[in-house]
Amino acid sequence: MMRLLISAILLISSGIGCIPVSAHHVLGRPSYSLNEDSTTPPSMQVETQMGDYFLTYMVFPAFPSPNQPGRVNLYATRIDNGKPFQGKVTFKVRNDSLFSDDEELLGVQPADDNVYRQGFEFREAGKYIIRAEFESGGEPYQIDFPLEIGDPPPLGPIGLTVGAIFFVLITVNLLQRKRLISTKIRDAHREKHT
Repeated sequence: MMRLLISAILLISSGIGCIPVSAHHVLGRPSYSLNEDSTTPPSMQVETQMGDYFLTYMVFPAFPSPNQPGRVNLYATRIDNGKPFQGKVTFKVRNDSLFSDDEELLGVQPADDNVYRQGFEFREAGKYIIRAEFESGGEPYQIDFPLEIGDPPPLGPIGLTVGAIFFVLITVNLLQRKRLISTKIRDAHREKHT
């Protein structure tokens, strides 16, 4: 009986602490500072060092689609003292193919709270390369990063290569088998008539 009473008291006392609460922040950030990207993860976040700068870029939204606006965020800080780059950054785009040299200017952006934000919207699905360029201390800096718009094709280049090799092997196998059978038939026919 005593065990049942203690269990009931524990159950009731644990239920008292369970009251609904409303959070005014997400991941430690106040909700009043949230914008359209705050709860959307980037499709890509890359950090790299180039020359005197530590560069971080992100692409929003996580899965960009054709005719849907997106944005690239670029952060550039000096490696030696951590101060952010304060000039302008030029953003360009081109198709990600060996035979495409056509480059299009997306825009030139000043720093906005130490972040360079460049919007984009592509009409067609595909793979693109975005280039961010800036100059500091008379030295040019260029960073290229890939961007895939829309769903990836069901078979990539590796899948197509494996499929082509598989097709060639089957075709060669069938042709050799047919040749072997006709040789056997021909030899059997010769033996029968000799």
